Amino acid sequence: MTDDVKLLMLAGDYVEDYEIMVPYQALSMLGYKVDVVCPDKKAGDKVLTAIHDFEGAQTYSEKPGHAFTLTADFNAIDTDEYLGLIVPGGRAPEYLRLNPRVLEIVRAFADRPMAAICHGAQLLAAAGVIKGRTVSAYPACKPEVELAGGIYADIAVTDAVTDGELVSAPAWPAHPAWLAQFLKVLGANVSI
Repeated sequence: MTDDVKLLMLAGDYVEDYEIMVPYQALSMLGYKVDVVCPDKKAGDKVLTAIHDFEGAQTYSEKPGHAFTLTADFNAIDTDEYLGLIVPGGRAPEYLRLNPRVLEIVRAFADRPMAAICHGAQLLAAAGVIKGRTVSAYPACKPEVELAGGIYADIAVTDAVTDGELVSAPAWPAHPAWLAQFLKVLGANVSI
């Protein structure tokens, strides 16, 4: 791995378990160095995750997930070192968007490869980086996307949408499409 293939992932307590673990493992397997950070925490600290499932209720259910070990220090982040940004969903974006440094980080990637899924759109909206852009998110985030000037993409839960260098999806069932589109935006070519 080299420094020119570093990706940054923003996390926080109660990030969605699959939405942090699957992209972290998949992108790491491909050779990217994925630095996962959380405000007020450093490498080796943990964030708690939540498992969200679709079980026939009017919204998703939530169960305790795993503890995810962070791989880098939040306070040491220099956005210029990273090729792209990953914003997983869950409940973490709801409070991470209140952190001014988190919003600065998201804004630094406004014109670079960025992948957001589920409630990750809350961070994009709060950072003001989606005006005029087509964005998918968990359906409950549609009002926030539209209030931030974005065009909400009402797509299947297994689909993703790319607008320029921004790839977004409604929830973890979209991982195959979301990650494939993000890899294209990153300029990677993976085939069998």
